Amino acid sequence: MSHGPRSGLYAVSSALLAMSRHLEVRDVLKTIVASARELLDAQYAALGVPDDHGGFAQFVVDGVSDEQWKAIGPLPRQHGILAAMLRDARLERLADVRRDPRFEGWPAAHPDMSDFLGMPIRDGDEVIGALFLANKNRSGEPCAGPGGDCGFTEDDEELLTILAQHAAIALTNARLYERSRELTIAEERSRLAHELHDAVSQKLFSLRLTAQAATALVDRDPQRAKGELQHVASLAAEAAEELRAAVVELRPAALDEDGLAATLRTHIQVLDRAHSARVTFTGRGVRALPASQEEAMLRVAQEALHNALRHSGAAHVDVTLDRRDCGAVLRVTDDGDGFDPRAIRSAGRHLGLVSMRDRAGGVGGRLTVESAPGEGTTIEMEVPGG
Repeated sequence: MSHGPRSGLYAVSSALLAMSRHLEVRDVLKTIVASARELLDAQYAALGVPDDHGGFAQFVVDGVSDEQWKAIGPLPRQHGILAAMLRDARLERLADVRRDPRFEGWPAAHPDMSDFLGMPIRDGDEVIGALFLANKNRSGEPCAGPGGDCGFTEDDEELLTILAQHAAIALTNARLYERSRELTIAEERSRLAHELHDAVSQKLFSLRLTAQAATALVDRDPQRAKGELQHVASLAAEAAEELRAAVVELRPAALDEDGLAATLRTHIQVLDRAHSARVTFTGRGVRALPASQEEAMLRVAQEALHNALRHSGAAHVDVTLDRRDCGAVLRVTDDGDGFDPRAIRSAGRHLGLVSMRDRAGGVGGRLTVESAPGEGTTIEMEVPGG
């Protein structure tokens, strides 16, 4: 949130440093937009990354509340002034965007905008984004263009030009990082596939031999056969746990594309259909978090849901994701059997609590567990945001 204009070299330096601090594309886009809005003291700022189908692959805003953004509806298409900026790759400074002949209106819930400053973000000859601002808080200064008076000035143009040049570098670096990470993930998947094949093959081989031994012993030594069958069950459980642990370590693509709230909602809808327990999700006003925090929260939610649905006997499991200051709090609550956390620790069992605490602590968050026999369980994770 902007707290008034900042000027001079320090302000520009702070904005550029903020952009270079992130490696995830979504985090970079958010930082560019927030920096531009604060640096130029505008009421609204937005950045669109075009796709190849006349729309935007990503679109980030600053100065618009979550409720407003939800009410506005689908992402804008490449039309009007936005299309002109992307097609002609030139700066646009307008005293009143509504009076421009290219203006084609906006949805009913869209905030009213007047003075406008837009700048394409270019990587060489390629336009990789469009950065624009509206409603400068200090208006009334003369506009050099044909539009009359304009809140944005030539100095603002120069600042935005500098910002856009560095935004192109930051965005290109973030894209290269993500492509590198995708290659790393592909290599990791290949490595994991080999490891899974070896581990599961060994387990299945042991299962087959143990089952054959049990079959041979059923008639002449039932007691030993029973022991072998118990070993079969143990081996099967180990194999299932190894598979689950390995799959959980893979970062889902949906988290990068859709964000934490949408990924959780989809995951929980699947669980609700697959289990007899009612599984519900509520997300309230959570903005995008740093990628590492979103991944940690997703993993904690998955582990907590696994425990609730497999072990607690719950009839209802509720997941909530709420905004808290600049961060977020995740809460997974079930009405199941519950347990005594102290007894679990003293018995050397952990129900995934150790890994959940490690995940929370690893991203600067904290995890709390509330449970008692017969009273269900609540697992809460809070992260500070970026």
